[in-house]
Amino acid sequence: MSTWDLFGIIERGGWVMWPLLGVSMLSLAVVLERIWFWWRLHSNRETLRYRKMLKALRNGDRSRAEELLEQPGGVYDTLVRRMIEDGPEDSIALETIEDLRGNTDRFSNLLSSIVTASPMLGILGTVSGIIQSFELLGGTRTLVDPRDVSAGIGEALITTAGGLVIALATLFPYMIFRGQADIALGRFEAIVTAAKQGLGPTRNWSIKK
Repeated sequence: MSTWDLFGIIERGGWVMWPLLGVSMLSLAVVLERIWFWWRLHSNRETLRYRKMLKALRNGDRSRAEELLEQPGGVYDTLVRRMIEDGPEDSIALETIEDLRGNTDRFSNLLSSIVTASPMLGILGTVSGIIQSFELLGGTRTLVDPRDVSAGIGEALITTAGGLVIALATLFPYMIFRGQADIALGRFEAIVTAAKQGLGPTRNWSIKK
């Protein structure tokens, strides 16, 4: 589709298409940022290094864990470093994980709002187009060109389709990112459990999801 075709669709869809265009651009930017974040955090190389850190923590091998932390890493490194420096206490672990969840859950509410708001914007455009058509049909002036009515109907259909496309295109990445966040939460718990086993007394501990 050329640029002119895109702007032609926007023009036929009416003013609601401009907010939808802005929402779609915002969704695309957020999705790309989250893909980059999770790809770096859960790549094969980082997963292998994470497993090595777990083994070092379980064995109580601080020097090996600190050696692995010298490599560039992500949120898991922050938790491992905190467990080594301050000890695997429940209060320390929970405080650190709550801080790190700001990174793993970043933009989740925004993506969820886009999934919900996009169809609603489409419905708003639908209502606007139908009102426009009925005004032409029930107006005082004589309707000369039937295409004047079809323009309002076209606006209604285009905005509805646009809203649904944006919602669906955002929903699937959002669900994938939620799954990645759940994996990260499980890894946080595994790190704390391994630290308790190798660096401190073992206690019953779990993360409230």
